[in-house]
Amino acid sequence: MSLKKLLHTFLVLLLCLLQNYNYSLFAQEKVIMPFSTPETEILVEPLLSQMTMDEKIAQITGTRIRELMLDGKISLEKCREVIPNGIGHFCQFSTGQALPPEDLRDLVREVQHFLMTETRMKIPAIFHEEAITGFATLSATTFPQQIGMGCSWNPELVKNNTQSTRQNMRAAGATFALSPMLDLSRTAHWNRHQESYGEDAYLTSRLGVAFVNGLQGDDLKTGVAATVKHFAGYGTKNNDTKTLYEEYLMPHEACIKIAGAKSVMPSYGVYKSLPISVNPTMLDRMLRRELEFDGLVVSDYGAIPMVHKKYKQSPDMMTAGAMAINAGVDIELSSPTTFPFLAEAIDKGLVTEEIINIAVRRSLTMKARLGLLDKDPVIGTDGDLDFDPPAFRKLAYEAACQSIVLLKNNGILPLKKEIKKIALVGPNAATVQGLLGDYTYQAMRAFWKGEQFDPLNPKLISLKEGLENSLGTSVELKHERGCDWSASLEAVIDKDGFGDSRLGKLKLLTVQGLPQPDLQNAIKISNESDIIIAAVGENISLNGEGRSRKGIGLPGEQEEFVEKLLATGKPVILIIFGGRQQVIDKLEGRCAAIINAWFPGEEGGNAIADILTGKVNPSAKLCVTYPNTQDRVEVNYQNGYSLSNMPLYPFGFGLSYTNYEYSDFKISSKTKTNSDRFTVSMTVKNTGEIDGQEIVQLYVSPTENNSTMKAIQLKGFQRVALKSGEKKKVVFKISPQQLVQYKNNQWIVENGTYEFKVGASSTDIRLKGQIEMQGENLILEKGRQIFFSESQVE
Repeated sequence: MSLKKLLHTFLVLLLCLLQNYNYSLFAQEKVIMPFSTPETEILVEPLLSQMTMDEKIAQITGTRIRELMLDGKISLEKCREVIPNGIGHFCQFSTGQALPPEDLRDLVREVQHFLMTETRMKIPAIFHEEAITGFATLSATTFPQQIGMGCSWNPELVKNNTQSTRQNMRAAGATFALSPMLDLSRTAHWNRHQESYGEDAYLTSRLGVAFVNGLQGDDLKTGVAATVKHFAGYGTKNNDTKTLYEEYLMPHEACIKIAGAKSVMPSYGVYKSLPISVNPTMLDRMLRRELEFDGLVVSDYGAIPMVHKKYKQSPDMMTAGAMAINAGVDIELSSPTTFPFLAEAIDKGLVTEEIINIAVRRSLTMKARLGLLDKDPVIGTDGDLDFDPPAFRKLAYEAACQSIVLLKNNGILPLKKEIKKIALVGPNAATVQGLLGDYTYQAMRAFWKGEQFDPLNPKLISLKEGLENSLGTSVELKHERGCDWSASLEAVIDKDGFGDSRLGKLKLLTVQGLPQPDLQNAIKISNESDIIIAAVGENISLNGEGRSRKGIGLPGEQEEFVEKLLATGKPVILIIFGGRQQVIDKLEGRCAAIINAWFPGEEGGNAIADILTGKVNPSAKLCVTYPNTQDRVEVNYQNGYSLSNMPLYPFGFGLSYTNYEYSDFKISSKTKTNSDRFTVSMTVKNTGEIDGQEIVQLYVSPTENNSTMKAIQLKGFQRVALKSGEKKKVVFKISPQQLVQYKNNQWIVENGTYEFKVGASSTDIRLKGQIEMQGENLILEKGRQIFFSESQVE
């Protein structure tokens, strides 16, 4: 290497180190490496300089593994026909199959062998998959859906879950995930509500950062690249600039700046009337220039063709592809539909080869970062593979326990020893359909493929089985479905919605093999029992991308069914499964207890049963507001709740079998807008007779009537484990920069007085105090760098 090149490499490394050093001071987390480094450039640039245009376009497109298969096996002839120039990505490669772990790994190795031996450039592909609830493949651990994990308020648990996902994906040869989903969801009517971490930007950001850290690990050569999606403001109105910057961008920005996410997926939505897939304002200005994202942008499946077919914003597919790559989309997924026209688009002056080279360079850089361009890349793990070992099942159980929210309890829970006969009724009582969220392997096989899944691989624990495990033989448990989910399944396919282009070809899952529900027998066993456990709610065909319901109450005739159970006069414990809050305002006052289980994953039945019997003390808190009407409106606790329209349960609410007392609140009376951090502390005591975990929540409110800050905002939280009678001190260290607002196209921390509040929910405020921010208003010239408070338990 020449002296000039050595000097250049040294300067680049020095600049990287300086940038990373300054960045780490503000980011509160690990040092974030630039996407492209001198090490990756050495691997990427020689390849790029040798590639033909066809080979370049191959690296910025994805395809399905099925395109290479004949009679269920990889066909060399198909490989030579479909991917003669290589390929960038194989899309949803494991959910498209039904293969045991070793066979899946061997399939990946077979395809990679072809690419590395028979194509001219010998470049492996990225195999990517969904990972929102674990690696979406046959036999892998299935965790609770994200909305349930949002209710755990436990970043460490989220990180542990995705570490297990990383291990499974790497073992199969997968290196890239289309997760996590970071959209804020403020209406339960949205069919993708279940994939979100709820309505709050701070909570979503904390959990999103934990998700990415666990999945990617310390080095992408052994980790799995996370894709943060959907950029930005999907599923909501995103045209209010202040809300967009302060809230909808925050989870993406935090994952990029703190966790080092290097892949972003734009949404199917629009911004300022232009589809985001071709929107340079959002992808170039906001994402790359303002957020300083330097990684890879991948399209959502079929999103670029929608620019022509759905939105009518381009005259043809070629122009749609040119618009997307010009705007900043690097990879077209899930099939090469518009990008193959880019060579022709160059001739027509719609795009330049330089723009295409930028996208190809990013695609190759991602492969280099993942170790795929190494001399002998590691593809999968040798030997027998177990995707659901006991340690992972234990994680799934803990995750379910911490995601299940106790909403009401008149004292009937935990179940008393006097209870000898239990009637277990309802459509989700003895089936596994209510355990599974969208984009689990099982849900994708059932809904997207129209195929039955194996409930034994991994083993799915129904509520009935969980109760049998937890109760033993001392209690008589009688079961009858009593009613179905919905006679007509109550949902329709959104053929022209924002979902994938595949949706028009798909049909709803029809549950087969179940006996007809017997209402009279359900009433009979209920009358003969001490208590009734009614397992109601949704299943995978009633909730998920592309599935729309008419409302958000209990589906079908389930509300009438519960009314009949209440009429027996026996105590009814209502357990609600599903991916959204389901309005129960007519039932709530008469139920003895109410539990929201969400889609709790493979160990859901055991977790619910252990909460019912008191083996587990519930600790989850709502990550969403629980509405009391089915009105199609967005609800955000930050705006404050109207006295005339209070929710059934507020954001942050959740009951325990014990009680917690808050005391000794301390806060500084004043600080500077440019100071480092100030401290808020308090003491929490478990005053009950049962050990438990309390989620202490820290909020801030403006004190001035003319403030443009939202009425109340989450700025910190801490799980605290407390034995009966034990007390602990909780300390939050808050940066004034957490009070930043986006106003007049700049980030500003305003001086003035702010009120900090500590509570058990957004409305159950136990302690509060004020602090004055003194000095000049602080302008953050480089935007947000500090996102979270620091906390500790003493």
